[in-house]
Amino acid sequence: MSNDSGDNSCTEEYVPSFCQFCAREVRGSGECTCITKQKESKRIRTYAENLTRKFESGATRDTDSNKLDYEAFLSPLVLRRYAEYLHRNRKLKDGTLRDGDNWQLGIPITVYFKSLWRHFMEAWTIHRHRLTTETTTYAEQDELEDALCAILFNVSGYLHEQLKKPLYLKPVETPEAYATCETPPPPTYGWDY
Repeated sequence: MSNDSGDNSCTEEYVPSFCQFCAREVRGSGECTCITKQKESKRIRTYAENLTRKFESGATRDTDSNKLDYEAFLSPLVLRRYAEYLHRNRKLKDGTLRDGDNWQLGIPITVYFKSLWRHFMEAWTIHRHRLTTETTTYAEQDELEDALCAILFNVSGYLHEQLKKPLYLKPVETPEAYATCETPPPPTYGWDY
């Protein structure tokens, strides 16, 4: 921009700035003192302070609000009963014990699903027809707990097999596609089952 004297030197043009909180024009120091900005600054400080926990001992640690809380999500009563069920069913017909993690070697998901339905039907039948009476025997309660543990086993096994699979829908890019100026080849999806 030229000035009025005809000389070609540039002068800076005034560019107004605005407060991001109240949208008023800010002049001078460039700092707005609006109440909205003060509240937002306080909220940001409070948020930052909440990211770190300080204990009576003086020790500090980040918050666990975004971490998986296994202690809250799982029941020790259920896990104990489930482990008892699994341990009792480790014994083979010849008297030997199979490894506790034998199922992790791989069982077809169709086997898990068919077994899941059989045990679900068993639990549902007990729930509908036997537990609706006033009195329940220990044997009936144990039978229902076993059926529920069998459901949990089959759901866990099915999920385990599912989680072991690669993500088939995620394309695998080939490095050769980036080394040339040609159109890259279509991605491979790895569907090999």
